[in-house]
Amino acid sequence: MTVSAAQPSHASLARPHPAPEPCALPHPHITGRAGISGFPSPAEDYAGRTLDLNERLIKRPAATFFMTVAGDSMEGFGIYEGDTLVVDRSIDARPGHIVVALVEGEVVVKRYEMIGQRPYLSSGNALYPPVAIFDLECQVWGVVRSVIHEYAV
Repeated sequence: MTVSAAQPSHASLARPHPAPEPCALPHPHITGRAGISGFPSPAEDYAGRTLDLNERLIKRPAATFFMTVAGDSMEGFGIYEGDTLVVDRSIDARPGHIVVALVEGEVVVKRYEMIGQRPYLSSGNALYPPVAIFDLECQVWGVVRSVIHEYAV
């Protein structure tokens, strides 16, 4: 069994649509810290920087697709039900990468690992044991580049 980067067409993943217009939003030079470490300069609020999430998260638009997560198997890796994944098909999967793969006809999100000398797809939840893929039909569709997690507000 080999793990290969399949090249599904965009048409097979989602309906084609025009590229979104660039949308740069304000992005001040303030760094969020987990702890209190002093006062930031008030002048930092007025820097004219912007951020376009498409530009930030999508490195190769022609090879990128989005996918919504279902299930709890990847919570240990910070990926939760309803999260949106940014998946890049141009990256060759290496051990340690989070991948989207087609395994025995089912689309899964797992971490690609080598255990011993054999390839496995592992979950981030102890309830789901690693899946040995050397005897299964498996195609890696892409490597997860980013996870978008929204909080209920």
